[in-house]
Amino acid sequence: MNTINQLKEELANETATTLKFLALVPFEKSDWAPHEKSMKMKDLVTHIADLSSWPKLGIETEELDFATAPYNPATADNNDQLVALMEKNTKESLESLSTLSEADLDKPWILRTGEQIHAEMTKYGIIRVSLNQITHHRAQLGVYLRLLDIPIPGSYGPSADTSF
Repeated sequence: MNTINQLKEELANETATTLKFLALVPFEKSDWAPHEKSMKMKDLVTHIADLSSWPKLGIETEELDFATAPYNPATADNNDQLVALMEKNTKESLESLSTLSEADLDKPWILRTGEQIHAEMTKYGIIRVSLNQITHHRAQLGVYLRLLDIPIPGSYGPSADTSF
């Protein structure tokens, strides 16, 4: 079994599914959120597109320290820009995955803010977290779209709005 090829396939598949959702984002509702504790629509979708760059980040660094590298996500003002951002990030992450050896997956990676350690994991771990976060936040976006009465595409089969 080749873990790197599986990760590449999963990233490509999750991206293809996520792009269907991002293409539906109603940018005229960029400031909308379903609850006061929820992210605004534009912040959520930008975060989703940005998460596809995290496998590359995990491969090419040993850590992310928010104290020295504050999170400054890219911006998108329409669906075409949003889709292009995710496609670009995914392409770069897939290229970076191609440079990795199986042994590299076991190397350590840390998420911190200065001395405060948020998470210690392996490079494999940060790639998995990235994939899981894409799926998690895409599901959130699905709720946003549903509440706005926008039909939801299928993810791993049909949705209530689609059929085979």
